Amino acid sequence: IEKITFSHKGADKPILYNASLMLFPREILAITGKSGCGKSTLVKLILGIHTPSEGRINAFGIPHTHSDYFQVRQRIGTVLQDDYLFKGSIADNIMFFSEIRDHEHMRKCASLALIDSDIMAMPMGYQTLLGETGGGLSGGQKQRLAIARALARKPEILIFDDSFSALDYKTDRKLRQELAEKTQDMTKLIVAQRISTIMDADQILVLDQGKVVGQGTHKELLANNEVYQEIAYSQLSKEELENGK
Repeated sequence: IEKITFSHKGADKPILYNASLMLFPREILAITGKSGCGKSTLVKLILGIHTPSEGRINAFGIPHTHSDYFQVRQRIGTVLQDDYLFKGSIADNIMFFSEIRDHEHMRKCASLALIDSDIMAMPMGYQTLLGETGGGLSGGQKQRLAIARALARKPEILIFDDSFSALDYKTDRKLRQELAEKTQDMTKLIVAQRISTIMDADQILVLDQGKVVGQGTHKELLANNEVYQEIAYSQLSKEELENGK
């Protein structure tokens, strides 16, 4: 993404202004900032849901304006905060986007997302039927199920848009450790307001009022970036923050 500016039609000012980022293979890049700073808008631009007013987007060598850009989305697994789960079996929900129709692959992805044991505890296991929008599951179970679905398509890039927010801190940390160890070949973009979720990232991008106001590791930003400091110290103690990467 190079010098992207984005405004909704008729808006008084841009949601994003002159924002740039580079995502390298097998890297974990995090984006954080206060509510309304443009984090989710940036994800929608990457996915081609929004078109930038100015600037350029290029993914896998395919520019955003190219007719084949839809192929980019086939190579990306995306998990949203309130990802949609449809009425049907758990198995169908996990394998919806996957071309690999294999029960072992499905369970491997569910296990990696820390949801397999929850599913197997249900009376019908993977054939358990869900209501509309995943009715009957907790918020954390829905998010882990959505993560299993993203993994099942074996993407080259995983995008998590505030998709750990319903997990308790222990589960959040364990899940990220599992993903870091067992999906090393995948590039990851994590969008989150929770500092504990992103402090182990290779690089963190800080947004404020639609502008990039900082980039670096957790320790670098904690030492030098006022916006990051304000968010971080409002959530965790100094000791907890200093134990981060």
